[in-house]
Amino acid sequence: MADETPNEQQARRIFDKSYSLVFGEQGATLHYDVNIIGIYKTNGTISFKGKKQKFTDQKVDSWNDGETTYTAYRKKRTVEIHRSSSKKRDKYSSRFKFAPDDYTYNISSEADGLLILLKQKKGAKSSIKEVKLLVERGTYAPKKLRVKVAFVWTTVKISNFHSGDLTDDMFVFPREHFKDWKFVDKRKD
Repeated sequence: MADETPNEQQARRIFDKSYSLVFGEQGATLHYDVNIIGIYKTNGTISFKGKKQKFTDQKVDSWNDGETTYTAYRKKRTVEIHRSSSKKRDKYSSRFKFAPDDYTYNISSEADGLLILLKQKKGAKSSIKEVKLLVERGTYAPKKLRVKVAFVWTTVKISNFHSGDLTDDMFVFPREHFKDWKFVDKRKD
């Protein structure tokens, strides 16, 4: 940090605060709208708390209690079961690697918040090349995220953000609601 400019230091400090609001042990919930270069769009709600995660989108509901991930595909009426540590547990998030130290940071003031720009350092292994994070002034709650993987930009608009007050039981799969569904156990894969 000694060779970083004051702007870089401030950007990293604010990024770390925003990141901890989402991924800190207190947990967080948010609604997201994703747009991948206009080709693919989806939206849903996701909650995080430690290694636990729950999300709902247009096609699936998923519960990860930190040990096991249950993904319910509504159209097929099928529940897939994976180990939480398996890269096969979902199609997207387990494929993107992000390490905060792999980036340089810059911050600027925008009309609707603070814009933090992350650019990948040379030799870094992260699959994410660039990040533009818009956060609220004062609270540093995330509002919008643009992520560049290879040459493709994805935009994530964030709303209904709430940090903290999440109970562990919300991450537990409610098996009783899926009695007549097909179960596919992939924990050995």
